[in-house]
Amino acid sequence: MEHNMFCFQCEQTAGCTGCTKGAGVCGKTAGTAKLQDELTGALISLACTAADEQRTEALDRLVLEGLFTAVTNVNFNDATISELAGRVRAAGAQISGCGQTKDYDMNRIWDAGEDIRSLKSLILFGIRGMSAYAYHAMVLGYRDKTVNGFFYKALRALEKEWGMEQLLPIVLEVGQHNLTCMELLDRANTESFGTPVPVTVPLTVEKGPFIVITGHDLLDLKKLLEQTEGKGINIYTHGEMLPAHAYPELKKYSHLKGNFGTAWQNQQKEFANIPAPVLFTTNCLMPVRESYADRVFTTEVVSYPEMVHIGEEKDFTPVIEMALALGGYEKDMEFTGINGGKSVTTGFGHGTVLSVADQVIDAVKNGAIRHFFLVGGCDGARPGRNYYTEFVKQTPADTVILTLACGKYRFNDLDLGTIGGLPRLMDMGQCNDAYSAIRVAVALAEAFNCGVNELPLSMVLSWYEQKAVCILLTLLHLGIKNIRLGPTLPAFVSPNVLKYLVENYNIAPITTPEKDLEVLLGE
Repeated sequence: MEHNMFCFQCEQTAGCTGCTKGAGVCGKTAGTAKLQDELTGALISLACTAADEQRTEALDRLVLEGLFTAVTNVNFNDATISELAGRVRAAGAQISGCGQTKDYDMNRIWDAGEDIRSLKSLILFGIRGMSAYAYHAMVLGYRDKTVNGFFYKALRALEKEWGMEQLLPIVLEVGQHNLTCMELLDRANTESFGTPVPVTVPLTVEKGPFIVITGHDLLDLKKLLEQTEGKGINIYTHGEMLPAHAYPELKKYSHLKGNFGTAWQNQQKEFANIPAPVLFTTNCLMPVRESYADRVFTTEVVSYPEMVHIGEEKDFTPVIEMALALGGYEKDMEFTGINGGKSVTTGFGHGTVLSVADQVIDAVKNGAIRHFFLVGGCDGARPGRNYYTEFVKQTPADTVILTLACGKYRFNDLDLGTIGGLPRLMDMGQCNDAYSAIRVAVALAEAFNCGVNELPLSMVLSWYEQKAVCILLTLLHLGIKNIRLGPTLPAFVSPNVLKYLVENYNIAPITTPEKDLEVLLGE
């Protein structure tokens, strides 16, 4: 059966069921969706062809690149997707030694019974998200053979005609390996750029030439900082790049000035007629509008038709020349966050929080801290996401809010004061820094001699794309229960799979801030 288009991998999918006609809500065309399916089919075929002893670092990189490219809002360029699929097929043909291999037909998944389709989607979308983390670690020179080997195992599982009882363990295995993968990336980032330290980041853009860098890739930012040093160009982070300000080896560059804009879904408005170039390093790219199309640059796996792409040589000269030509603002421009705040904070990773663990534990024991909330995840445009702003605003003064990923832009400019000598609102970093939250939760559980589920800790998560899927699977792998998830439940989770998650992990959709706070605080 031929599909005009079928994609339901992200939270904004049409009608909460799937994008099926013309173009996806994300902006990709049916043709691009078809090419991404063909790329994925080629990857499945390659994984089924390649024996473990035939794997090389180059082949592993190709698999990561192929999976990462299909994450939402990464690549809208049919030419680069086709070229990548061609490289995957060529690798498969070389390994098989018998000419061209045949792509796995993805319609076998999309047309399967809803429970099989649901579980295979959880596996596929989970490894797509995980591939992004493995890729970021890899470019810093950090690899894990077991993690990379699991990508092949998971891809092979997608090809099998398996039932629920065989697929469920693979779903949870995604979470297990993603935990290792996030730990690898955490080590890669901290050993490369230092342990994050708390920092206040201004939202004011100073006059003169500047560049906005967005995405997640800290190595790209470091190279940009190196190449712009002494040239009179300031650098501003955007979106998930905000936590970069907390890393000592990045913070030391005096021209890394502040943060511009809010979460990714506001870029078409915030980037309109901006007098500076924008460099996209990973996902979070939206269809580019004419009001800023001449100043968008992409690098790594990000690609968009007719935009200038910075290749592996990482020569950012075109970006630098554009910044100097545009000249920036003629005077300092004072911007604010969504709630009117003029600055935001970041840098409260596990290194910082655990360094004051005794202080935190004492505050819990003496009643100063009653409860911890992890309110984080991806942001998006769907109505209902103001729930997270209202939830944070309504949390009692004796509670702590840990946050991460771009969902924090809904509330990270709020001043919630301090508690036990610590800020009530602590930004732990990017989506992959969910590892920090896990480290803190495990340390608290050990300190209080209890399980994580017995802690006064509640997770209220927002999801958008595939990285959120692998993080959720990691939390399930760890046995963490009572997670609140929103703004909608994933379209790819069938009623039976949802029933399994509810019965085994007590996952629940968000309702209202008032009701959820009452339940989570046991009032």
